[in-house]
Amino acid sequence: MGFQKLTASLLGKPVLRWTLEAFDDCPTIDHLVVVVGDATRDMVRAWAEDGMLRKPVTLSEGGTERHISVYGGLKKLPADTEFVAVHDGARPLITPEQISRCVNRAREARAVACARPVTETLKRVSSSGVITASVDREGTWIMETPQVFERHLLCQAYEQVMQQNLLVTDEVSAVQLTGAEVFVLDNPESNLKITYPSDLLLAEQLLQARQ
Repeated sequence: MGFQKLTASLLGKPVLRWTLEAFDDCPTIDHLVVVVGDATRDMVRAWAEDGMLRKPVTLSEGGTERHISVYGGLKKLPADTEFVAVHDGARPLITPEQISRCVNRAREARAVACARPVTETLKRVSSSGVITASVDREGTWIMETPQVFERHLLCQAYEQVMQQNLLVTDEVSAVQLTGAEVFVLDNPESNLKITYPSDLLLAEQLLQARQ
């Protein structure tokens, strides 16, 4: 990005604020555990103390890798937590409705990932930029978040990840190490992850269209 994307302005509010408000507005979510770093710690604490977020908020310090951050966040969960929804702060377009759909499906299936099927043509490309083959997109899905799991299952998965010093890129990969099945749930709404500066402009247009 060239700058801190979570604090970047999106229609007058930081990206992370949009994300947290979706979970704050979701009736199936009871508590927010926010993994923070130097750029976001004071900002999120101020939102919680000023009442901008209505639900209880717990801060957890981020790690050098995603899986370390998630593991730390899991340690901060309230004792009575049954299900955990892990979400990227850089996905500000998630809706309370989709969060609820994921949580409700997880209550049936134990492990669910918000996702969308691949619709574009896929090609495999060499390191020199030459197209070498086509990739069959049948049964291929793009993983999104939230990814929602039964608490015991997700904690068991991350204990294994940490003990074996493994590197996983999402919760689906971690839970699959336990042998458990993870199901996809199609997301009908745009849920892009802010990755490039141009994504902010696209996110603004999508939010304005919704409003």
